[in-house]
Amino acid sequence: MDTGPVTQTSSSPHVLPEGHRTVALLGSTGSIGTQAIDIVTRNPDRFTVTALSAGGGQLDLLARQAVLLRAELVGVARGDADQVRAALRSAADEAGLPAYDPQVVVGEHASTEVAAHGADVVLNGITGSIGLRPTLAALEAGSTLALANKESLIVGGPVVTRAAAPGQIVPVDSEHSALAQCLRGGRAEEARRLVVTASGGPFRGMPRAVLAQVTPEQALAHPTWDMGRVVTTNSATLVNKGLEVIEAHLLFGIGFDRIEVVVHPTSDVHSMVEFTDGSTLLQASPPTMLIPIALGLAWPDRVPGAAPAYDWSVPRTFEFQPLDREAFRAVPLAYRVGEAGGTYPAVYNAANEECVEAFHDRRIGFLDIVDTVERVVDEHNAGDETVGNLGNNPVDLDVVAVLRAERWARTRTREILGLAPHHGCPDPTGKETA
Repeated sequence: MDTGPVTQTSSSPHVLPEGHRTVALLGSTGSIGTQAIDIVTRNPDRFTVTALSAGGGQLDLLARQAVLLRAELVGVARGDADQVRAALRSAADEAGLPAYDPQVVVGEHASTEVAAHGADVVLNGITGSIGLRPTLAALEAGSTLALANKESLIVGGPVVTRAAAPGQIVPVDSEHSALAQCLRGGRAEEARRLVVTASGGPFRGMPRAVLAQVTPEQALAHPTWDMGRVVTTNSATLVNKGLEVIEAHLLFGIGFDRIEVVVHPTSDVHSMVEFTDGSTLLQASPPTMLIPIALGLAWPDRVPGAAPAYDWSVPRTFEFQPLDREAFRAVPLAYRVGEAGGTYPAVYNAANEECVEAFHDRRIGFLDIVDTVERVVDEHNAGDETVGNLGNNPVDLDVVAVLRAERWARTRTREILGLAPHHGCPDPTGKETA
C-alpha cells in the first residue's frame, strides 16, 4: 500500500500552517463522525473541519457541531434549508457564540457535495452503500479519502479502485488500518498472508440451533464494540467480517486465497500480516476507533495521544480461535461473492441491508438474514438476465450497473421475505444515515 496521501490545496480562505489539513466529515453525527470531531478539537494545530454532513435525524447535534467547528459548508440529507439555518442560529445562541452563515445544502446528494468540497481529507463515515457517490466525489476532487464506509468500496469494486490514485484511499476500519500499519514493516511482495481478526460477536461458539432463537436486543449486545444498529448486527452475523475480507482484497490487492479470518474474542489485536520468512507482524491497541480515525486523518503520520495505550505491567493474554464456518456462513459466502466480483458484492450487501431492517422489525429470524442473502446471491449467480446478473465484467462495470444490481437485490429480497416493495424501488444513494 502506498503510504503517501495525496496533497491538496485547502479550499479554506484562512491561511493555515504548513502540514495542517482541512477535513470534510461525512456522517458527522454518527459514531465515526463524533469521534473524529473529538480528534480534531483536541488537535486544532493539525486539523480544521471545513465541511460536514449528516442524514438529518439529529439536526440539533449537527448544528452544535457546525457551530463549534465553524464549518464553511453544512449538508443535510433530509429536511429543508430554513430548518437547518434555524437550528444553526439556535445552537449558536445556546453556546453563547456569534452566529455565522455557512453554505447549506439539503437533499439526497448533500454528502456528495460535501465530499466534493475540496478538503485535504474526506472522512466518509456514512453507513451503507449510499456512501458510494460521496466516495467517488471525494476521489474525483483529489482529496485523500479516509474510508470508514467500507460498503462503498465493496459495492463499487473496480469503479472505486480505478478512480483512486495510488495512496489516495486510507482505510479507517480498525482491521484494515491495522493491516496497513503492519504492511509498513515489509515490502508488498514479502507479504504471504493477511490475517483479519474477528471478535466473534456476542454469539461466538453457539451452534445454529441456538442462533435460531436470537432476538434483535441480543444481536445488539456486542461484547467489545459500541457501533450503530446495522454494523453491530453485521458483527453478530459476521456479515461485517465477510465485507472486510472483500475490502482487504480491494485495498491491498491480495488474493482471497491469501486472506484468512481468525476469531480473537477480546479485540486487542486488530489484524496481522504474515511474511514470507515466517514472521508475523500484528497491531494491538485497546478496542477504540480513535486510533484508526486519527491515522486516517493524518496518514502516514500518527497523532500523539489519540487514545490511551495499554498498561503492559498488567498481565494480558491474546487468544485466537478458528472461525466456525458452519454456524457463521456469511464469511464463506463473502469469499465466494468476492471471487465472483462484478456486481455480486453489491447484491450481497444490498440484500443484507434489507434483511437487517426486516430482522429489527421482527419480520424474520436471525438465521434468516444470511440464509436469505445466500438465496439472493445464488439467484444473481444463475446468469438469467431477468434475474439481474448485470455488469459482471469488471472492465465494463460502472456505477449504473452497480446501482441497477442493488435495486434488483433489494426488490428480490423483499419479495422473498413477503414484504412490500420500496415505493418506486429507490436508488440506494437516495437516503443517508448518521
